[in-house]
Amino acid sequence: MSAVVDRLIKYCRIPSQSDPDHMDHVPSTDCQFAVSEAIRDDLLALGAQDAVLDEHAYVTAHWPASPGCEDLSTLALLCHVDTAPQSWGDPVHPQVVRYQGGELTIGVGRDGRSVTISPATNPRLARMCGWDLVTSDGTSLLGGDDKAGCAAALELLARLAADPALPHPRLALAFAPDEEIGHGAALLDLDAFGATWGYTLDGGPLGEICYETFNAAEAQVTVHGVSVHPGTAKDVMINASEALMRFHRLLPAHERPEYTEGYEGFFFLDTMAGSCEEASATYIIRDHEQTKVEARKNLMRSAAELVNRQYGREVIELSIRDQYHNLADVVTLPQNEHLVDNARAAFVSCGVEPFTTPMRGGTDGSQLSFRGLPCVNLSACYHNAHGVREFVPVPELETMVDVLVALVARYAVEQP
Repeated sequence: MSAVVDRLIKYCRIPSQSDPDHMDHVPSTDCQFAVSEAIRDDLLALGAQDAVLDEHAYVTAHWPASPGCEDLSTLALLCHVDTAPQSWGDPVHPQVVRYQGGELTIGVGRDGRSVTISPATNPRLARMCGWDLVTSDGTSLLGGDDKAGCAAALELLARLAADPALPHPRLALAFAPDEEIGHGAALLDLDAFGATWGYTLDGGPLGEICYETFNAAEAQVTVHGVSVHPGTAKDVMINASEALMRFHRLLPAHERPEYTEGYEGFFFLDTMAGSCEEASATYIIRDHEQTKVEARKNLMRSAAELVNRQYGREVIELSIRDQYHNLADVVTLPQNEHLVDNARAAFVSCGVEPFTTPMRGGTDGSQLSFRGLPCVNLSACYHNAHGVREFVPVPELETMVDVLVALVARYAVEQP
């Protein structure tokens, strides 16, 4: 296996799921320190300047410019070290399998059933016949989201160390915790980081360029009921779980994730729990236009008000907070257009046809762009993220390192 694949397998073996129930701590899980330590150690071994692991599991480092490029603006590359909490993530047993076409069984899941990937659900798989794929053994997610991005970034530095003549500006690198639960690079000290613009390596198939994301908000619904013996409940009981269901039914059923695509936004019931006396739910609100997000917020407020009027008291409390915004609002400004243009050119120079897609989610770049560090999101080459069928095609990941070499070379000249 190539060095970038070795790095990917090494990082994937280290469990590092984040936990939305412990968002009051950064990182939300101590296990994220282990993969951050491995990345810090690899950065130091490669010769990265000032590679540091801080108390929040952030790793930052800088790489000096090639001769003649010292006065150019610093370019950032950013990844995240946590893996998604939506599936099994510990232990992780990565493997390399040869895909020979048709349906591929990668292992047996924890329920005893075969875990397969197929062109029927992954059309891109049809062109990968004869390729090596990195997968889990079916008992957990792989963690290619975003450890494939981490591996590619480290392998870029290995290429630059091996050939100092490769042109590039000073590079700033950051590996952040808790991206999967919406925290991400929130604590990154941008002044100390010192980058002018950058790229997050947290996208899907090779060739992906994402400069549009959702605008995002989270809604917390708390329902207060009145519990009495059901035999004497008439005109007294208020069933909190029933009230929550009444609220949920007021939200448009066709505007859920499973019924939407492209630029269509949604309401997503993420978690719920309840009894007669207390119930709660967490929703996420997503749309590519902020005005539509505001309309969705107002619809939820109206639904809560209606249920409260029906019960004649305030049984529902609703709180909503913004999470991130569409990075297109920043990166499509004239002074930042080079981010997309250079990414396209880098892919093309490596024989890859680039494509842009409106991301139905967000990245660390979503918040960083609004904090003053414009970022476009590029391929990390993982497929089927957040589940046990996740895989990373070896040829795509190896080519992505070539793309990064070509990309940083385009920043070895002053940008228009």
